[in-house]
Amino acid sequence: MIAELQQAVAKYAHALDELNVPELESVLTEDTTWTFTMPGQGVLGPVAGRAAVLDFVRDGHKVQTGRVRHHLGNVVIITAGAATAEVRAYLVQTRNTGQSIQMISTGVYTFGLRRSGGGWRIAELLLTLDNGL
Repeated sequence: MIAELQQAVAKYAHALDELNVPELESVLTEDTTWTFTMPGQGVLGPVAGRAAVLDFVRDGHKVQTGRVRHHLGNVVIITAGAATAEVRAYLVQTRNTGQSIQMISTGVYTFGLRRSGGGWRIAELLLTLDNGL
């Protein structure tokens, strides 16, 4: 089960960075919610529902410059039951413009996952950034 939970979180990060919408759809529940906390900017969200989250991601990619990557580390399983789990991971977000590489932000992701359709999907995502974007 631990490997399945870590795989769901990793699939999310890869799909997000590549704007792989079918993969994002496969890892998010229909009723997923995203909430972001940014220092000095307060709370954004929750963005509610998979369709709204996908629109939010598409809009973010339109204004993005360079190649942005979400590096998730220190992934830990906080709780894990037969149908739900909570996973926490540190975030380091980078941008490569082809001429320079920069760290954009750091923070902590908390993923609420639910077993659905034979696998684990993200039902709730909380991101607390250490710095503003």
